[in-house]
Amino acid sequence: MTVVPVVFLLGMGVAIGAYMGYRYLRGERNSQTLAGVHLLLGAGGLELLVMLLRGAPSGETLPRNAMGSTVALIVAGALATGLFVPIIAKSRPGIIGGSLAVHAAIGTIGFALLLFWAWGAIG
Repeated sequence: MTVVPVVFLLGMGVAIGAYMGYRYLRGERNSQTLAGVHLLLGAGGLELLVMLLRGAPSGETLPRNAMGSTVALIVAGALATGLFVPIIAKSRPGIIGGSLAVHAAIGTIGFALLLFWAWGAIG
């Protein structure tokens, strides 16, 4: 198992998140289905990333280094902030924009580090 499925799943999650952010900025409402797919792609990508770091069922692992663990931690942070945004939005709708910005920033940093790490793992 290589890092390519992780990049694909998280890349699709980032693309859907960017589309949802664009719709939010235009004042349009996002569907719950789209948000659910976004969440599932993020959780699935994180699961594959952890599997690669800890060891896949085939026995293959990526080289353990601080970069891989950092990427996993930041992606987990993006997933956690994404889960808390709807909770915050219900009680304090005035700060949803800031909460989404924090989620988007963490997710973008995590995906950029993933690409940087994957480039080193592949090349």
